[in-house]
Amino acid sequence: MNRNKIKQIYAAILFIAGSLYAQAQNPPHPNGGVEPGSGNTVVGGQQGGAPIGSGTILMIGMAGLYAVRKTMGLRSKKTEKPV
Repeated sequence: MNRNKIKQIYAAILFIAGSLYAQAQNPPHPNGGVEPGSGNTVVGGQQGGAPIGSGTILMIGMAGLYAVRKTMGLRSKKTEKPV
């Protein structure tokens, strides 16, 4: 076998072994381990969860900037007509 094939095999083994050890943990109990009868709280704190609004705005903004960059790049390239 050549060296490239051996490197590919090592890389595949590394990714497979890494995925076996990267297992997620169970989510925490909503009350921090306290009995449910003592007043349940919302998972994620008093606000009610993760603040995903600002992340969505950032993602849409970056996608818009990427689109503008790609269209400006297309406009700047001059195509020559065949003679």
